[in-house]
Amino acid sequence: MTTLTLPILRTENTMELILWRHADAQEGDNDMARALTAKGRKQAETMASWLRARLPEKTRILVSPAVRALQTAEALQLDHEVISDIAPGAIGERLLSAAGWPDARGAVLMVGHQPTLGEAASLLLFGETRALNIKKGGLLWLTNRVRGGQPQTILRAAISPELV
Repeated sequence: MTTLTLPILRTENTMELILWRHADAQEGDNDMARALTAKGRKQAETMASWLRARLPEKTRILVSPAVRALQTAEALQLDHEVISDIAPGAIGERLLSAAGWPDARGAVLMVGHQPTLGEAASLLLFGETRALNIKKGGLLWLTNRVRGGQPQTILRAAISPELV
């Protein structure tokens, strides 16, 4: 079990972190080349529409190099950066480091995979790695703040495509 010690944050609400799991993908032997299914394309479009209406300006979008993650992110029709630190098999701490949590300013949207996204979220919410699963095409939206001198992680939204 991994535990995470968060540094004291300098100001309130310094960062928004959105963890978006890739949508439903085809089966296949080459994990990096698996494309979205028709269901996955619909999931990605549904969540992209929801996100476009809510994303802060200048949100930095970081995407796994796996085809299914790239196709999920492309539904947003916004510029994004491909980052190998969030490829399949990455660990939650590495994802948080790539995002710049907790000190980056503004919003970061990360399109990636399980169990990495769940590991990162559980580290922030519980201070340790726990089994936390995000449904395919779903997302968790987190932010941070300081209250009473203590850093806090706030869960702003948890939503899956079928609830949009």
